[in-house]
Amino acid sequence: MKKESKVVMAKELQVLNALDVAKTQWYHFTAIIIAGMGFFTDAYDIFCISLVTKLLGRIYYHVDGAGKPGTLPPNIAAAVNGVAFCGTLSGQLFFGWLGDKMGRKRVYGMTLMLMVICSIGSGLSFSRDAKAVISTLCFFRFWLGFGIGGDYPLSATIMSEYANKKTRGAFIAAVFAMQGFGILAGGIFAIIVSSAFNAKFDAPTYEINALASTVPQADYVWRIIVMVGALPAALTYYWRMKMPETARYTALVAKNAKQAASDMSKVLQVDLEAEEQKGEQLAEDRSNQFGLFTKKFLRRHGLHLLGTTSTWFLLDIAFYSQNLFQKDIFSAIGWIPKAETMNAIDEVYKIAKAQTLIALCSTVPGYWFTVAFIDKMGRFAIQLMGFFFMTVFMFALAIPYKHWTHKDNRIGFVIIYALTFFFANFGPNATTFVVPAEIFPARLRSTCHGISAAAGKLGAIVGAFGFLYMSQNKEKEKTDAGYPAGIGVRNSLLVLGVVNFFGIVFTFLVPESKGKSLEEISGENETNDGFGAKSGA
Repeated sequence: MKKESKVVMAKELQVLNALDVAKTQWYHFTAIIIAGMGFFTDAYDIFCISLVTKLLGRIYYHVDGAGKPGTLPPNIAAAVNGVAFCGTLSGQLFFGWLGDKMGRKRVYGMTLMLMVICSIGSGLSFSRDAKAVISTLCFFRFWLGFGIGGDYPLSATIMSEYANKKTRGAFIAAVFAMQGFGILAGGIFAIIVSSAFNAKFDAPTYEINALASTVPQADYVWRIIVMVGALPAALTYYWRMKMPETARYTALVAKNAKQAASDMSKVLQVDLEAEEQKGEQLAEDRSNQFGLFTKKFLRRHGLHLLGTTSTWFLLDIAFYSQNLFQKDIFSAIGWIPKAETMNAIDEVYKIAKAQTLIALCSTVPGYWFTVAFIDKMGRFAIQLMGFFFMTVFMFALAIPYKHWTHKDNRIGFVIIYALTFFFANFGPNATTFVVPAEIFPARLRSTCHGISAAAGKLGAIVGAFGFLYMSQNKEKEKTDAGYPAGIGVRNSLLVLGVVNFFGIVFTFLVPESKGKSLEEISGENETNDGFGAKSGA
């Protein structure tokens, strides 16, 4: 016999039921835009640095008489690119926990202000000395990452708690998909700024006149690109502060069913009963008050948390290591000529153009395919499909790698590379963000999403930096300046194929949440230990 589960007030609260069955209304789209603009800013801020790192090398690490323009030394490049990841990881854990303690709305404003201040700070420095500029940039980019980190669990949780159960997946995925537009905006803005500066300050190529190829005004280019990230965040701040706290936090965590009904009556524009008595009964019920570090949590959600953390970790190893091959691909197909054949600002223009094309052709469409299909196909199927195709394409790049290096075959390499990005976004890159916002109880939802996202950022650090060293040529004399010998690009691609295969395996730990209420998925509507009860007495 299966154990009988007692149904408690969580499911019966009219306000939560009203949210679950609400027709798609204007407030849903408002919430997507308000939460999504945070992700737009996140993506702009994280990815805009890759547009200007070569320019930083030319300005601050120029060597007189060198045949090639100055580049950032490996340790400096790692710091500039990686410090935001470290900040993001810390912010995901801290603000995820704080969002469950203080409420989603109160913490939401903090993360945004941090992003605004640190975006501006990143473009300022205490002097023109290379050490001072890079130190200032790294300091502010760490705290920028810290604010961005908070946006992950809070945006996902707020959207999941506002949405109805029929289209919840699409709404959360739409918030995440704003990342694609952020990457696109970064590329387009860099094209505009570099074009304007190039037109105003004409400069020869590096091989014609090394010193004159980097005009003094080039220093403003990277600062403007980096600082503009503050604008969308600042514009969204007022609207974030006007959003009411989510009903699920107010009713299930703060135990104030009356306030939850009042807030959502205004949002849904319907009269909702206050249900104070049910709220009091809910507050007195102790059966669902277990903490994160308890046997009960481990029994109910331990495998779920392992599933969400491991899949996000494995995905980000593959996703962020893919960027390693961009410069080789762009150069190979002629999108980016050799550095010495351009001046400093022209190089920014060419890099931005290449990244914008990739975003337009594969990154953005991939995100919106997920939005369109996630509530039809389900999270599990999309994640499994994404990891499967990423595995296939990685092996398709790796096994005949020599074939792809020939000039005639490079277009094929680019197509497969773009498809890998497409299926990452129409796949686990979106679903690993959606699922942790749905399957955990309200009082631990933000914390567990933060832990899952932090595991992802750990994977990003491994992918971006571990593989930067791993993919170096096996012969020391053929490696990039300052790097030790690695295992080569082909072997690195084989390793990434295996990583994606493990993504398929760990996806089986993650439950399907399509079409169910949040309380049903998380087991908050059950009072005894019959959650997922097995047969037997």
